[in-house]
Amino acid sequence: MHLDSKADRNGAVAAAERTVEIHRRLVDWLRPGQTLADIDAFVARSLEELDSRSAFLGYKAKPHPRFPSHACLSRNDCVVHGTHDMDSEPIVEGDLISIDIGVLHQGWIGDAAWTYAITEADDQALALMQAGRNCLARGIDAMQPGRPLLDWARAVQKHAEDECGFRLIRGLGGHGYGKTLHGPPFISNVVPKHPSEWADAFNPFKPGMLVAVEPMLSIGSDSVRSEGRGWPLFSSDHSLSVHYESDVLITEDGPVNLTAGLFELPDVVAAR
Repeated sequence: MHLDSKADRNGAVAAAERTVEIHRRLVDWLRPGQTLADIDAFVARSLEELDSRSAFLGYKAKPHPRFPSHACLSRNDCVVHGTHDMDSEPIVEGDLISIDIGVLHQGWIGDAAWTYAITEADDQALALMQAGRNCLARGIDAMQPGRPLLDWARAVQKHAEDECGFRLIRGLGGHGYGKTLHGPPFISNVVPKHPSEWADAFNPFKPGMLVAVEPMLSIGSDSVRSEGRGWPLFSSDHSLSVHYESDVLITEDGPVNLTAGLFELPDVVAAR
């Protein structure tokens, strides 16, 4: 998706702002004892209050059934695409939960994820979360007009794996968006070992390009498993995982993070 007018930009900004606002509300609301269904219902109410609806609910991607939830709710070893009905166990102190919000507002999409620790987190979990945030920030800085998409992956992989010792999930990555949830280009989080792994790697970032970029990190494994549950993807070794995602507009002067307000949110919520 390329934004060609001020009206287009205003539409994309308005949708992105609503994703940030729902995350802000979640920060004030999340508590131990809530179930994934409780959280999904809260997101649904917030979307309605913001004159929006979920961009995820009912989404269809082969070979999966339609996505059943208003948000993606991924706890601990669930990397992405967690659903409100994948289990009924309440969240507890020390859990990490990644919440991916998809907003559809007046025809425009907002799509952003952030990871929260419930009440407390050990040093390793905090380090993993900080690495995820830093990957997103450094990767966005590398998204300069005229530079190849590959520069994003180089920046993200260098920080996550070379500097922090964590693993980026292979095969998953960011994407174009706008008036549809997913579109080209695919933006890998890792440098391909062979050109066939990422055909668009040397295509440039262009002014007007609208993309959602999303590093997914785990403590141990770089692969995922589905466990036969359909949508949710779990780290293949059960290791703790995080997911961060921002909406970015490429301009002549560089990248503009339309969801920059997420970086103001705390890592730990519902702290005593």
